[in-house]
This record gives sequence, structure tokens and C-alpha cells, in this order.
Amino acid sequence: MTAKLEPNVMTKVSSWLNGDYDIDTKQSIQQLIDEGNDTELTDAFYKDLEFGTGGLRGLIGIGSNRMNRYTVGTATQGLANYLNKAFPNEAKSVAVAYDSRIKSDEFAKIIADIFSANGISVYLFEGLRPTPELSFAIRLLGCKSGVVVTASHNPKEYNGYKAYWTDGSQVVAPHDTNIINEVNAITSIDQVKFDGDASKITKIGTEVDEKYINHILSLSISKGALERQKGLKIVYTPLHGTGVTLVPQLLAKMGFEAVTMIEEQAEPKGNGQFPTVVYPNPEESEAMSKAVEKAKEIDADLVMGTDPDSDRVGIAVKNHHGEIQLLNGNQTASVLIYYLLNAWKDAGKLTGTQFVCKTIVTTDLIDKMAAAYDVKCYNTLTGFKYIAQVIREKEGQEQFIGGGEESYGYLIGDAVRDKDAIASCAMIAELTAYAKDKGLSLFDMLMEIYKQFGFYYEGLISLTKKGKSGADEIQQMMADFRANPPKTIAGSPVVRMDDYKALTTTDFKSGNTVAIPSGEMGIESSNVLQFFTEDGTKFTCRPSGTEPKIKFYVGVRAALEKNEDFDSVYASLKEKVKAIGEELNLK
Repeated sequence: MTAKLEPNVMTKVSSWLNGDYDIDTKQSIQQLIDEGNDTELTDAFYKDLEFGTGGLRGLIGIGSNRMNRYTVGTATQGLANYLNKAFPNEAKSVAVAYDSRIKSDEFAKIIADIFSANGISVYLFEGLRPTPELSFAIRLLGCKSGVVVTASHNPKEYNGYKAYWTDGSQVVAPHDTNIINEVNAITSIDQVKFDGDASKITKIGTEVDEKYINHILSLSISKGALERQKGLKIVYTPLHGTGVTLVPQLLAKMGFEAVTMIEEQAEPKGNGQFPTVVYPNPEESEAMSKAVEKAKEIDADLVMGTDPDSDRVGIAVKNHHGEIQLLNGNQTASVLIYYLLNAWKDAGKLTGTQFVCKTIVTTDLIDKMAAAYDVKCYNTLTGFKYIAQVIREKEGQEQFIGGGEESYGYLIGDAVRDKDAIASCAMIAELTAYAKDKGLSLFDMLMEIYKQFGFYYEGLISLTKKGKSGADEIQQMMADFRANPPKTIAGSPVVRMDDYKALTTTDFKSGNTVAIPSGEMGIESSNVLQFFTEDGTKFTCRPSGTEPKIKFYVGVRAALEKNEDFDSVYASLKEKVKAIGEELNLK
């Protein structure tokens, strides 16, 4: 073995070569050794895959830092061990779902086998299904846990593993740490029970689909508008993912008669290769380009695209010039929450005990709107599991209306405890019909919001830093921001810094530093920094928990008094976000 490898890497490589791993895996490792490919060996073995904001996620391949039958198996055995300790002498069941990615169905079968081998009953979806339906199924079937195999919107080379708890939300403290402790306690692959018990595995499918769809239909608010606007022209693309299983039939059940699906993106062809897109992410304009072109061709009112596991949705609408324009996640979240707040107010349902919820990197426009309706707005760390945690903590005391995050994930109602692109597609289509019924486009509604509450514009700068060297670089960038906070941003003095790792907030004017309360509304120690300026600009930096990236969120504000001012204000704020990135040397 090459002497250039770090000792911990050499130890792990040796354990895989000499352990009870299949011959193909061992031959692949030996080939890397023979080639002297130290970089790939290091990246594959320098650490174990860890649970981040979205669970377990990584490149598919050999090694402890890759997604394969052994890392999936070890994670599942650890989860099974924890479930048997957390719920002793109880009958336990879990639900398992998977998306259209490479090896997703194979990994789901391995997961089901391991749970069943540990005496835990398994509800395994008969085919690919959306992630939010897995969350729904956990609650519907009374499961103690659940797993969905997906890497969400990551590139095709990735897959992942999201673990859920009894309420249908992704695992949070202390369960996440406890599960990892159980995983780390597994010292040999021989401790993983791969031989399943078929008698404990039950296939589920359309019966759960029907209940899930009926729940979403029950969320409808403007049934009259739906009936009058059933000819609303909608273009939908599932981006080769799971949305194809439910979104078309859901829109049909809502009465929409003019839905066009992008056929070449309708089936999960190519074994998870996503052949028509570079990156299956509705946040990317390239991924939405075929749907946008079709919308221009047929003069559509609304474009919607869901990612492979259908927890995120991107949209495009006609702007005030009649052109099809993509909205970002903050804009979509804003119109959704605005619609829900108005509907609840009109129905006389706002009693002072309702709340909405969002993450700290999502637009502050939602805070301002909620305040105007005397509705609480709770802010959490990044990750929808923290929004679900607030819903759980407030259950029986306060009523959840809806919530969202800037990364194109939204939730309406509390039957699902994760971001839900299926229900979001239904509600976005409905609010577009509602607006059209009043002679407005969805974009007109957005401009009305800006006129009433002020123009909030947010931008995201995402830097990819791959491998161990990239991870080290990301940590150094965060250390540098802590050691040398910016004194000004875009010419405005920085007046406050919130450090969610130290759980402190510093007022630069007074020099005082006080604690950010931990354990409340999902706020716990996390490697996140936020800077606030005098003019209302907010700058956040955060390493991704699921990708080799560091992300910078920039939020800026301006007044918007007249419709004709929109284009110039929009352009100036976009330029300001770009300039901030250059000023802070984000590259």
C-alpha cells in the first residue's frame, strides 16, 4: 500500500481489503492502490459518511465515505439497533421509500432486509415515490421510523439516505446523535444483518397514494376559483423523478384541464442518469429550460418543476411584460405564505394562536407579512427537520399554517413533516387560479406584496470545494470570517454578528456579546454566521451539510412604490448582491 496515505486512511483501506466485503469491492480498491490513486483512496476512506441537514449523502462508490451496500447497511443496522433500544418490548414498524436515482431500488431492498432481520416490520413502497409521501406514510401507518433513499437534487453521481422519526420528520437531536453512536459502535461489517425476513416486509402503493392525495385535496381554499379557472394553462416537468407518480393525477383531480407535461422528462429513464438535464435541480434555470420553452410556445400561465424526490418545486410565471420568468425560492415562499395568510384571515380563522415557520436564511419578508396579520413567525436553522421540530413542539398549543425555505421547499398543513413539492404544486396552481380569477397573474400578486411590504431580494452564492482539501478550505473560510468580520458590506456598516456555532450575538456598536438561546425553535449549535448592516442587508455563510459546498446568502431591501419602478429596483438589487459577492471575495 502506498506510503503517502494518512494512517487513518491506510487503516480503513486495509480493513476493507481484509474484511467480509464482496470480491468486486476489493478488486476496485486494489486497482486504485495499483494505480497509485492516492487522491481517490483518501476521498473514499478519510472519513465515514455523516448525517447532515438532509441525512446521509455522498457519491456512489467504494469506501467508507461513499454510498454503497456497506455504508447503507451499517447506517441501517445502527438505526435498527437504536429503535430496538428506544422502543423495547414494543412491536415496531418502519416505512421505506426510494426515488429514481442509481441504485435507489437496490439500496431500499437492502434497507428493508436489514430492518426485517432485526425483527422490525417494514412497509416498502412497491415503486418509486416522493419523499413527502414517505413522511405521510410514517404517520398514517403508525411507524416508529422511516427511510427514503434519495440525494434530492444532487448530481446523478450521488445518492443518499434520509432517516425519519415517529412524527414523520427527519431525525433531530438527540436521536440523530444516538443513531450515529449506534452506527459507530458497529466495528465489523459482520455485525450487519443483511439476510432479510420476507414475512416482515409488506409492499404498499396505491392505497397510500389515495389517502395522501385526498389529504392534499382537503387543503384547498378557493374551490370556486378552481372551477372557474379550470382552463388555466400549466406546464409541468418531473425532471425524471418521482413527481410523475402523483402530480399529474392530483392536478386532474383538482379540475385542471390544460396541463402539459414535458414528456421527455416524464419517465425516470437512464437508471438515474437524468439524460435531459445537467443538474436535476429546479433551482437551476437550465433544468427548467424545456418547460419554460413549452410555456412560451403554448402561452402558459404557470410552469412547475419538481426535483427527483419531489420535495422541492421551482416555478415560472408570466411577468408584468407577459414574459415567462422564473421565481426564486424566496419569492415563491412569499406568495404562498401571503395567500395562506389572506385565506385564513378571510375565513376568520386567525385567533392569535397560529404561526408560520421558516429558516434563518429565508427572506425576512415573511416575518414582516406574518406580523401584519398578527401571526407568529418562528425562525429555525437551515434544514426542514427544524421546521418540523417547531411544529412538534407547538402541537396542541399553536396551529401551523405553512412554512418554507429559500431552497425551494414548502409545507402546507402539518400532516406531512418535511418539505412537500406535491402539496406545493397543488397550492401554487390554486393560488395562480385564484389570482387569475381576479384578473391578476401570480407575478402581479408578488408585485402587490412588494408594494405593501417593501422589496426584498435575496441571492445565493454557492462555492463547490470537493474532497478533503475542499473540506479543509471551507473550514478555513469560516474561521477567517469569525476572526475578521467584515466592517462594512456594500458601504453600510455591519452592526451585528450572530454566531450559531458559539450561540452568541455581538452588537458591534456597543461591543456587547450575549447568548443566543439554544434549544428553542430548533436553534442549536451549528456552523453558521450571519452579519447585519445598518441599511438592512443580511449576509449569511454556512457550509452545506449534504454537499461539498459553502453557501453565502445575501438579502437586500428597497422601497417599491409603483409598478413601473419594479424593473429598475429589481436590477439594482441584483447588481448589489453581485457586488457584495465580489467585495467579500467569494470565489
